[in-house]
Amino acid sequence: MKRSGTADLPLHYGHVPEWLHTRMTSIGREIIRALALEFGPAEVIRRMSDPFWFQALGCVMGMDWHSSGITTSVMGALKRAINPMFDELGLFICGGRGRHSLQTPNELLAFSEKTGLDGTGLVRASKLSAKVDNTCIDDGFSLYLHSFIVSRNGEWAVVQQGMNTDRKRARRYHWHSATLTSFVDDPHAAVIGQNLGRIMNLSDSRANDNRSGIVEFLSLHPNRQKKEMRYLTLGPDHAIRQRNVDSKRLGAVMTLAYEQQYRNFIDALLLPGMGPRTVQSLALVSEVIYGGPSRFSDPARFAFAHGGKDGHPFPVPLKVYDESIATLRNAVNAARIDRSEKLRSLNVLHRMALSIEKNRSPFGDVDKIITFEREQSHRFGGMTVEGPSKPPLPKPQTRQMSLFD
Repeated sequence: MKRSGTADLPLHYGHVPEWLHTRMTSIGREIIRALALEFGPAEVIRRMSDPFWFQALGCVMGMDWHSSGITTSVMGALKRAINPMFDELGLFICGGRGRHSLQTPNELLAFSEKTGLDGTGLVRASKLSAKVDNTCIDDGFSLYLHSFIVSRNGEWAVVQQGMNTDRKRARRYHWHSATLTSFVDDPHAAVIGQNLGRIMNLSDSRANDNRSGIVEFLSLHPNRQKKEMRYLTLGPDHAIRQRNVDSKRLGAVMTLAYEQQYRNFIDALLLPGMGPRTVQSLALVSEVIYGGPSRFSDPARFAFAHGGKDGHPFPVPLKVYDESIATLRNAVNAARIDRSEKLRSLNVLHRMALSIEKNRSPFGDVDKIITFEREQSHRFGGMTVEGPSKPPLPKPQTRQMSLFD
């Protein structure tokens, strides 16, 4: 069965600052390189069609955990990172936001000329996926982003997003060629968005009679039944709360990073001198690479890797982010030279976190972790769109009472 799920995606405007833009491209490149090296291009395509994994990836890259901008920014960063490395990765991304989405057919035809793939078929898949989500599903959302990810053997995924300006909400749609049997009978890998009640959905297999009626009686009496789509709704803003995070899983990452008995081993395992804060981030990055599908049901947890540009749950720690990029790049480069290595360090890191989660009761108080990270943000090069983090104001000292007071 194809899995559906949603997250509430409030419309966020503005732009990604250059200091985050370049880092998102870098870490996105290394994560996709690691995935392609370990599991192949087909697994990258599959994961791109998984809305929960996609959301976790965006959080690891430093985007606000469930704003509409996560889709635009992640796909833009990945297109910049992946396309120049097609010979290595076997992956290519077409389309994008606004006017860039209109270039998708031309990009796919040019891509097919180089690879010998069926360009006409790819263009048809691109147009039909957009047509279904924009026309067959009358949910009040108009598409403004269309990204088409294709591998060298022709497997593809679509990530596209629509907006409803009246409700200030976005809806993201995921498609996957490997699970697609029809463009009009339950074609989606998933649909992400806020439940807005009963809608017309002519891509539902239960609407087969309706589609037949529309074709047969289009000029007379189309018999359109409305079908309810089911969603799982998350909170109304991008603040992270205890209910958004599996605290036991997060606690395992924190324990791995901060308890002395694990710290020395991890430092030796990865890079000399690496501190516990970077281990915390890499543990979450490694989970994005090695974690199974069930690990991504609470994507907000992954925002504890590199924070968010708006300061939620805390400012982006640039020093930690850069160490994560460098460590991941070195691991991938080493693995490409010696395939027996197989990114062993990151894999061990993930398995250790799983072991702690299973066998211990680690701390995972989300509010306390956020408070700690914000207080220490200036030490890690914390940055938001408002500027660098500043040390917290010193707490006022209270005079001790004496017997003579």
